[in-house]
Amino acid sequence: MSNFIFQALNGLSSAMFLWLVAAGLTVAFGVCGILNVAHGSLYMMGAYFAFTSFQILGLNFWLSLVFALIGAGIIGFLMERFFLRRIYDQPIEFQLILTFAFILVFDNLTKMIWGTMLIIPTMPSLFQGTIPIVGRPFPIYNLFIIFAGIAVGLIIWVILKKTWWGMKLRAAVSQREMANAIGINIPTLFTAAFVFAALLAAIGGALSTPIRVCDSGVGGAVIIPAFVVTVIGGLGSLKGAFVGALIIGVISALCTLYIPFIELFILYLIMAVVLIIRPQGLFGGER
Repeated sequence: MSNFIFQALNGLSSAMFLWLVAAGLTVAFGVCGILNVAHGSLYMMGAYFAFTSFQILGLNFWLSLVFALIGAGIIGFLMERFFLRRIYDQPIEFQLILTFAFILVFDNLTKMIWGTMLIIPTMPSLFQGTIPIVGRPFPIYNLFIIFAGIAVGLIIWVILKKTWWGMKLRAAVSQREMANAIGINIPTLFTAAFVFAALLAAIGGALSTPIRVCDSGVGGAVIIPAFVVTVIGGLGSLKGAFVGALIIGVISALCTLYIPFIELFILYLIMAVVLIIRPQGLFGGER
């Protein structure tokens, strides 16, 4: 039983990374209608920015997170303002082609700047060590990630449900023409929403650096399970993204412990079953 609980906690910490990426995907799709397959690249850039500021520039852990957010926010702004804004009314195939092109651009950009070698950051002294859980040492940083993911979820909820900007955002999603008629600047709102989505991906990438290696392929590796999460939860639903991340993260960790040879099969089987029973996802249609 202790092995089960310990592995479930590991899965919960992994789920928080998936949740942050899936939340950004959900915001970009739910508000702007953009299916951004390059969202994993924003996660990757957040990781590289955090590594550069912490490991190379010598900033502390918290400042490195801010540095990563600023860098990814600028990239998200440029992507939306000069490229994605031009294809909002185009078929989804154009979105997929353009955002896939960004994957290639960012992959090669990271190789040019940081090289092709795997980068292994060090653990900040603040989070070094373990605490005993069910008689086994559990990393302090993994516990921090669990609470950080939940905290970010609460912050997103407050922003979207309790702030004026969040109310305008929800109004634009549900009644875009009416929102525009009452004076809401839809293009500016879309830019802000996409930057917000980029920040969610970047914070996930930045938080991953102490425990995961940085390489140019990490964006592609993280976007696949993130899409599985959003499909299970329902495209456009933040609640679904959170629940889907928990399902995939915990089940993936337990499968790694008990049946590692069919882990991927189980994950895709879950997605297939959800799509058969409820094609719109568990919380499809909700915001």
